[in-house]
Amino acid sequence: MGAGKTTVGKKLAQKLHREFIDCDAELERQTGVDIATIFDIEGETGFRKRESAQLAKLLDRREIVLATGGGAVLAEENRQRMSRNGIIIYLKTSVEQQLERLQMDKKRPLLSVPDRERVLADLFVQRDPIYQALADITAHSDKRHSSQMAFTVLSAVNQYLDESGL
Repeated sequence: MGAGKTTVGKKLAQKLHREFIDCDAELERQTGVDIATIFDIEGETGFRKRESAQLAKLLDRREIVLATGGGAVLAEENRQRMSRNGIIIYLKTSVEQQLERLQMDKKRPLLSVPDRERVLADLFVQRDPIYQALADITAHSDKRHSSQMAFTVLSAVNQYLDESGL
């Protein structure tokens, strides 16, 4: 959350001349309601099921830049699908930077609590090892402009492709 997946993803897609897709936005478009409403009605478990189904559909597409929700990696089947279908980039961001970027954001269900910092810290502890293990590329995004991040990620992708022979 607040790492810049959507912002950097859009810029990266432009540089690569590919379509950008945000998994959460696509899920909202298809259901006709926002993520918070899905959480309210179905809880996190229901949302994660929908997220996994949406992700599976999107990963069938080629020549795209896809931003997933931060919790998509929690399901093993999602991790396997992502690993088979693309280059995985982890935009690593500190809890402090996430708090700063999300201070005005009221749409994130997991942050609808008084102690947002505690939630973000707990999520980081839970998810960071998964992101680190899954990622082909890790880019640190603290205090960096999205255009600079997109350039950094593009360079890392090109290097990864050269080294892997893809």
